[in-house]
Amino acid sequence: MADVIRLQYQPLRFPSLLPSLPSSFRNLPPPRYSTKRVFPLSYSSIAAGLASLAFTPTTKRLLSFKVYATVAETDQPKWWEKNAPNMIDIHSTQEFLDALGQAGDRLVIVEFYGTWCASCRALYPKLCRTAEDHPEIVFLKVNFDENKPMCKSMNVKVLPYFHFYRGADGQLESFSCSLAKFQKLKDAIKTHNTARCSIGPPKGIGDLKLEPSFAPKDISAESAKE
Repeated sequence: MADVIRLQYQPLRFPSLLPSLPSSFRNLPPPRYSTKRVFPLSYSSIAAGLASLAFTPTTKRLLSFKVYATVAETDQPKWWEKNAPNMIDIHSTQEFLDALGQAGDRLVIVEFYGTWCASCRALYPKLCRTAEDHPEIVFLKVNFDENKPMCKSMNVKVLPYFHFYRGADGQLESFSCSLAKFQKLKDAIKTHNTARCSIGPPKGIGDLKLEPSFAPKDISAESAKE
């Protein structure tokens, strides 16, 4: 004996799905006096109807599109993750000091930025092109939110902000720069990106100190012995 199931009748809103329904669904007469009607249906007929709806070509296409869109969004890098070959992300004070020490006599440009900063985002594509045009320069990127204590000790109060460093000369210049004033950054590169010789380790950087590779007093002591 077939089970009796109470269903609530609603008119079909998608006529294109009607051919995919089993005959037990298509031939049901509409109710006359009530929005609810009792129909004797078996569980097998209900399962067949739901299965036919779940695997229609339209549903398959929608599912495949949703999966593709999700994968495309996750694979896309964030704007601040698109680096030129000579751009280095800094995540700690130690990484910052190590990068300056390893740069030797090369010009180092440090950009302080925030992922939420609209001015930083607008300026960034042009900064990447500048880095590509100057492979001899080291560009360091400091995320303000990841390095707040270091940024505050270096007196960074506005974003985007830039520091210039060069060998034994230590810090050369610092200034804020937006996309509208990008020529200021280009002028600073032209001024400081010149050939020169380094005769010692970089000097102190604000409240940050670099460990010297040798101690000057030791050299003086050896000279005195001779």
